[in-house]
Amino acid sequence: METKLVIYQILPRLFGNTKQLNIPNGTIQQNGCGKMSAFTPHVLETIRKMGVNCIWFVGIPEHATTTQYPEANIPAEHPDIVKGRAGSPYAIKDYYDVSPDIADNPATRREEFDNLVKRCHQQGLKVLIDFVPNHVARNYSSDAIPYAIADLGQNDKQSVAFDHNNNFYYIPGKPFIPPNSRPDDESNYQEFPARATGNNCFAPNPSSSDWYETAKLNYGIDFLNNEKCRFSPIPDTWYKMRSILMYWVEKHVDGFRCDMAEMVPVEFWNWVIPEIKSQYPDTIFLAEIYNQHRYHEYFHVGKFDCLYDKSGLYDTIRNVISGLAPASDITKCWQSLGDLQGRMLNFVENHDEQRVASDFFAADPLKARPAFAVAAAINTGPVLLYAGQELGERGMEAEGFSGIDGRTTIFDYWSVSTLRRWYNGGKTDSELLTAEERELQTFYVKMMQICNSSPAIREGRFFDLMYVNPAGRHFNPQYHFAWMRCYGEELVLIVANFDSSDADINIFVPENAFNYFNLHRPVFTSATDMITGEISPAELKRNSSCPINVGKHNAKILRFSYPGT
Repeated sequence: METKLVIYQILPRLFGNTKQLNIPNGTIQQNGCGKMSAFTPHVLETIRKMGVNCIWFVGIPEHATTTQYPEANIPAEHPDIVKGRAGSPYAIKDYYDVSPDIADNPATRREEFDNLVKRCHQQGLKVLIDFVPNHVARNYSSDAIPYAIADLGQNDKQSVAFDHNNNFYYIPGKPFIPPNSRPDDESNYQEFPARATGNNCFAPNPSSSDWYETAKLNYGIDFLNNEKCRFSPIPDTWYKMRSILMYWVEKHVDGFRCDMAEMVPVEFWNWVIPEIKSQYPDTIFLAEIYNQHRYHEYFHVGKFDCLYDKSGLYDTIRNVISGLAPASDITKCWQSLGDLQGRMLNFVENHDEQRVASDFFAADPLKARPAFAVAAAINTGPVLLYAGQELGERGMEAEGFSGIDGRTTIFDYWSVSTLRRWYNGGKTDSELLTAEERELQTFYVKMMQICNSSPAIREGRFFDLMYVNPAGRHFNPQYHFAWMRCYGEELVLIVANFDSSDADINIFVPENAFNYFNLHRPVFTSATDMITGEISPAELKRNSSCPINVGKHNAKILRFSYPGT
């Protein structure tokens, strides 16, 4: 039996923070900060019982922050090169260390992380962390390297823009000028010579819209010489990155969400992933990738286990929710994937995207329900839930650096009301949630539980019903999407309703579907709504219509059981 990966993404800095002051741009002392210890055995058991089998912890490796920890010999970083008070989790300051922000005792932060991993594993939960290979914090310096190797940039030739074995790209003779620097102010951040910025900005003065807080790493591509690749002999950066990955898997991390994987040459992944898997074959490698034309390259050549489907399914269902595209466009998504259908990570929210309930998106958390049903049940690939989505989190607060943008901040110290009330001092109950939040949470929990309790959803085959259900009185492809899944003795019919009205839908099921699933019985008369548990009078026949009522902004999953043939 295969297991469908159900990932819960969470930023520990925001989880378990019980302070409610929430001062924009507030310090850690003012606004508080979540800790790894908030993930107690009880909390982790609660998350597992939601149907989750993997947690993606954001912000584990030490990143640049304006907070100092003199007791752990960690100075504050210069504010010119930190976004927000807390700083971005993607501006890594030390690949081999753990963020002191999320430790009860900064001096024991690495041991506290080890204990977090142990608690997760005791609950049967896998642990993913971010691997950020393309860039580091501008003031990167590791004091925790456990191996006898040089630090990044330590042996670089800074007099040249590019060298095969340099770890960074340089702009010789030019000082770095951060976008918020002050003319002739000696307190400005000093960097000479300037290094290229993380988003491939090769100017010494990046703009405020650039990733100015980061410096780009050199994997052997000479960007100023027609992007000539110099991969032989293997560049020094490759070896350093392998050491970093090996360090974390030796700490029993189960896998990595690889940040901006397509900004690193696919040849590196082709080399490093087998290197890691030769010793730790079950390690998960998930690629953040946006260019659909490179999906197959990064899967087949890059050796990734799964890829983001942001530019495919996410963008499509966002347009469907927003009324900019018909639900029938979802068919085009899976058709474009070919053999990658079960290898794409599906999601409706993550830390980079706007919350569905925000005013910048749908302004209504219920509109995400049919989208999540599609994301979770359309194929055997992994599905992700971003913490707070199940509670209708709106992301409409001006936390600090990011301002009001419909996203939950990754740059600021903050306490998220929905998560704080659900956490409820570690009880993780619904006592402080509203009735609407509890109802929404129930839907998401049922959907995640179905992912692995249903063999058809977990590992079954897929049949799209859209081609035989054109627009008509009882079916509207603008708002309705229907498909079937089948495995063993379980047949599932699924309908997602993106409309703002309840729908009495007739789904035509062709003989081709029965033949595709090798179903020999002509009629199925027993159906259970897998979300509500109710018995349905629905009847499924060859070349016949099955009437189903689906509520507004909702989905229905009907399970038909039959004896094996």
